[in-house]
Amino acid sequence: MAQTITDPTQAAAELAERFSRARRAVFFGGAGVSTASGIPDFRSADGLYHQHFAYPPEEMLSHGFFVSHTEEFYDFYRERMICLDARPNQAHRKLAELERDGRLAAVVTQNIDGLHQAAGSRVVHELHGSTHRNVCTRCGETYAAEWVMATDGVPRCEKCGGLVKPDVVLYGEQLDEHVLLASVRAISEADLLVIGGTSLVVYPAAGLVNYFQGEDLVIVNRDRTPQDDVADLVCACDIAAAFDF
Repeated sequence: MAQTITDPTQAAAELAERFSRARRAVFFGGAGVSTASGIPDFRSADGLYHQHFAYPPEEMLSHGFFVSHTEEFYDFYRERMICLDARPNQAHRKLAELERDGRLAAVVTQNIDGLHQAAGSRVVHELHGSTHRNVCTRCGETYAAEWVMATDGVPRCEKCGGLVKPDVVLYGEQLDEHVLLASVRAISEADLLVIGGTSLVVYPAAGLVNYFQGEDLVIVNRDRTPQDDVADLVCACDIAAAFDF
């Protein structure tokens, strides 16, 4: 049965000790990693899925909605998905520090906010893409999130006039095969896997943890996850505080 910790200070001490003895650690994270940066998650009580919109958020973030309601998609995308004012929090900063110190091999993230890279992490596998990359569907020209925010209505490529689409994986789309394989490789080669800020209910991303064959599985999440029973340690506390070591 997993050891469960609710005190953030104790959780931080446990995490520090486990990272110090790991030979190859990997972090797998979700939306909860960025809540301390002011970006709401999806499924908590005050998350995106519990707010009222003209359409359900799952529908507005689908490939079908992007195709059939492109302007409404971009209204939602600009207002809710691009967070240019957000800054890395303690969890992002500590993970970047652990990588610099040679104690973290990779970050596998479901987030699209780019905050791991902003904190200094270099090996980041973005399962669901990034709002910081927006690609012309006709010629492949790429645009930053700042460029999208400066446009009105449906953004069009400045070079060819083609429709610009966010480089994010919408509902109904497949994960990028190269990112997926790199993530599987990182997790399967790890001896310590720390899962943080994710409910582990979004597939296929959540299924990647099944590739872990290492010795130490740690979950840092305020709410219970389907993997808690097989974890070696569960830190049921704020993730930013748990990484304050």
